[in-house]
Amino acid sequence: MKKKYVSNSQESVRMFKSDFLESLSKVHFTVPLYIFVPVIAFCIYKYTQTGLGAFLFIELFISGLFIWTLVEYIMHRFVFHYEPADKPWAQRMHFVFHGVHHDYPSDAKRLVLPPSMSIPLATGFYFLFNAILPTNYVFGFFPAFILGYLFYDISHYAIHHFNFKGNIWKKIKQHHMLHHYQDPAKGYGVSSPLWDKIFRSDFLKK
Repeated sequence: MKKKYVSNSQESVRMFKSDFLESLSKVHFTVPLYIFVPVIAFCIYKYTQTGLGAFLFIELFISGLFIWTLVEYIMHRFVFHYEPADKPWAQRMHFVFHGVHHDYPSDAKRLVLPPSMSIPLATGFYFLFNAILPTNYVFGFFPAFILGYLFYDISHYAIHHFNFKGNIWKKIKQHHMLHHYQDPAKGYGVSSPLWDKIFRSDFLKK
């Protein structure tokens, strides 16, 4: 993706003629919490009813968080930044899903995934993990995966709108700002630069 920065305005361009579709493309940054915190709590409750042990829960929870960091990187790099040059409809889809964020990186209502995207994606991942994992393991793995997503979404908003004092958060913010304002082809990790370092898509240290 080439640099297409347009403005740091907290509002961006209208994307749909339909008022209904336009409303679905915008969301307050706290909305994912209202949707998915109850999902996390329900899954943990369901796990306590399975008879599986606490140690296994810890293992599954850590695994869920770890797998989220990889999924975050893969989706950002290979899905959100996939930009076919010869298909206008695909370019339009790319703009709707992610291009608008690079044009207007400070748009306050397009910094977290709207429910129209996050709910279908979460549902798809739930059924995928449920099919792969042994019976009832999903109730230990999936809440951590969703917690990782929430951390990503809320921290993404914070990176663009909060001023951090802690050194760790300053480094995370700098990493993402370089992705926006220096080279969009690097720095795909938002909540962590781990996979950028592993797959050599990190920024060179000067």
